[in-house]
Order: sequence, then C-alpha cells, then structure tokens
Amino acid sequence: MKLESVGILIAMRPFDEKNAIAQIFTREYGVMSGMLRGAVVARTNRPLVGQVGSVSWNARLDSALGVFHWDAEKNLSAPIMMRPDLLPFMNAMFDLICTMLPERESYEHLYDETIKLLTNLVNTNTPADEYLGWEITLLGELGYALDLTHCSGCGGTENLCYLSPKTGRAVCDKCAAPYINKLYKLPVTLNTTLRFLENICMTVGTKLPQFRVMLGKIKI
Repeated sequence: MKLESVGILIAMRPFDEKNAIAQIFTREYGVMSGMLRGAVVARTNRPLVGQVGSVSWNARLDSALGVFHWDAEKNLSAPIMMRPDLLPFMNAMFDLICTMLPERESYEHLYDETIKLLTNLVNTNTPADEYLGWEITLLGELGYALDLTHCSGCGGTENLCYLSPKTGRAVCDKCAAPYINKLYKLPVTLNTTLRFLENICMTVGTKLPQFRVMLGKIKI
C-alpha cells in the first residue's frame, strides 16, 4: 500500500541507533505515523521537525506502521526556533495535532491554517491572537465550532458577554443570568479554548498535551 501527499513533520523520536518514528501531518490523509530510516544519523538532508515537503508512506498492510520517504522542501520552523517567545506556540500546535487528531483522517482546512500560522508567526505583532485563531479552527474540526454571532437563548445580537461550554454558542446578559456561574466569559481567550480542550480530553480519556499545558503557564 502506498500513500502520497504533502505534509509537515510535526514529531520525531529515535527508534534505534539509526532510525526514527515520525508523525507527519499531511494535507490529504491527516496525521500519519511511520518509520524514517536513517533519520538519526543523517548528515545531509536530515529530517527536522517543522519541515514541509513531499511524503510517501509505504506498507504491506494498511494496519502496519509503514515507512516514510521524506523529501523536505523548506523548514518553516527555522525562524521560529530563533524566537523563544514564539516557540511555545509551535510546540503546543504540533502537540495538539499529534494528540487530538485521529490518524489518517483528512483535515485539509486545518492543514492550510497550520501552514498559514507557521508562516505568519514571525511576521505578526500579535502571535497569541494568531495562535488563538488556529485553536478555534481546531475546535471546529473536532466538532466544537464556536458561534459568537447571536444569543443561543433568544437569538439577539447585543450584549453577548458569555459563552456556553456545552454548545459553544454565545449567550446574552439576560439569558445568562440564571446560569452565570456555569458559563465562560467573552471574549474568547486562550484560557477559554484551554477549557474546551480539557473537556474534550476528559471525554475521550486522554490527557491534555504537555506543551499546551505549558503554554497556559507562560505570560503572553
């Protein structure tokens, strides 16, 4: 079996003295895992997390780990690695993709937004806002799309100061009054999306990715 796509190398760990296990977020097939032969000892064209390129995945059986052939075209992480203030955003993003997305399910819109964020992080004065937009997109892909256009109770468009943790929809001051202790305060912040992510992890029985936990402890 052979699958071909373009992708982002989002994680890699040594398997033995020469080879590594990698996760690549592809445009057509979502997150894929496989072996990168010689990745640990490569002196030229060494695979690096944050590279974007062409990838093929080969395996005898669909259920097998498979082997990657990786042809890097550019490294979008290189300028981010030089910025300690930006690196936590990239680490959290890759960690969330690895942990929360099921393997081999296409998320083309999220892939495009991931490329966009990696490209824009070093060129924006508001990296936290750019990253927040990406997390909102991720929540939408996971079935938790946020709707801030009108009140979920009365349909009004004014005084939308709260957000329902169950529906992800805005709530006006009047409708929120009986449930105010159970609602999230607007506007949406990284703390808001963190709480949604924690709830998702609790539902599926996994832990919130470590780099996302660490991002919440950093003053932005």
